[in-house]
Amino acid sequence: MKNLVCAIALACACVGGALAQGGTIALQGAPYVLEGTEVRSVRAKELQRDYQIYVALPPSYAKSGRSYPVVFVTDAPYAFPVARAIAQRTSRKGRAIGEFILVGISYANGETAEYSRRRDYTPGPTDDATLVSDMPGREPKFGEAAAFARFITNDVFPLVARQYRADMNRKTYIGHAYGSLLGLEMLLTDPPAFEHYVLGSPSLWFGRRMMFEREKAYAATHKDLRANVFFAVGELESPRHGARQGRPDDGVRDGVRDGVRDMRAFAAALKSRNYPNLKVATAVIQDEDHLTVAPAVITRGLRWAVPGSE
Repeated sequence: MKNLVCAIALACACVGGALAQGGTIALQGAPYVLEGTEVRSVRAKELQRDYQIYVALPPSYAKSGRSYPVVFVTDAPYAFPVARAIAQRTSRKGRAIGEFILVGISYANGETAEYSRRRDYTPGPTDDATLVSDMPGREPKFGEAAAFARFITNDVFPLVARQYRADMNRKTYIGHAYGSLLGLEMLLTDPPAFEHYVLGSPSLWFGRRMMFEREKAYAATHKDLRANVFFAVGELESPRHGARQGRPDDGVRDGVRDGVRDMRAFAAALKSRNYPNLKVATAVIQDEDHLTVAPAVITRGLRWAVPGSE
């Protein structure tokens, strides 16, 4: 007993000394934690599912008292730390990228990334039954993007506005692949949910190219589309480059899908409508495929949507 008391006293002394010197205590093998971030649980009332959002505040947030633009990223377990690192690295003194609040929207609690994003990010209805579920005992689901978009606007937006000094008139959406389909779902609503859309490698082949039909339907009933849209795709997301590299990626299947062609066609369709308040920019990023292009899309998208002072 005496030895136990001594051991506890010694441990407390070590902890106290480290904290007195401004240090932090980390247990060996403890999980790595991103400093200055928060995790909040959000109930999707309509969907009856629970999600987590990750939040990172800009360096000046604690002292400035001002409001900040907000950048929302989907596929948060991947995109949130990448976007946070890019912002911290490039926004020093507000040069390349300005300061913003970063919000990552994760997958449904208790579900795999593949299962959750297929269902939540894709438009519907669809009869795509070519893929199997990676969750035993559960059939794959697709086509709930409209409902998930309402979760973002009805549940996530109010939480962010309530908890943080967020300028909700300066919101940016960043998505990739299926995440870009969700972005298009929200773009083609009335009014659009975001002011800026960064859409990387949009999976426009999905559902027999249904988003092209959605765009036509919107144009038939609207005279304007108030938003700024930045499309980007990897140069290798085409049958020609995929075959040359010997590594067809997720945007190419048997030489049928062409991500570069599809992106250009969709952007051209939007531009052809001559909406007074729509701005469209595009980029084909050299030497990148469907998977490797994502960090470059985030970097270029942030510089486009939240420019610094350079």
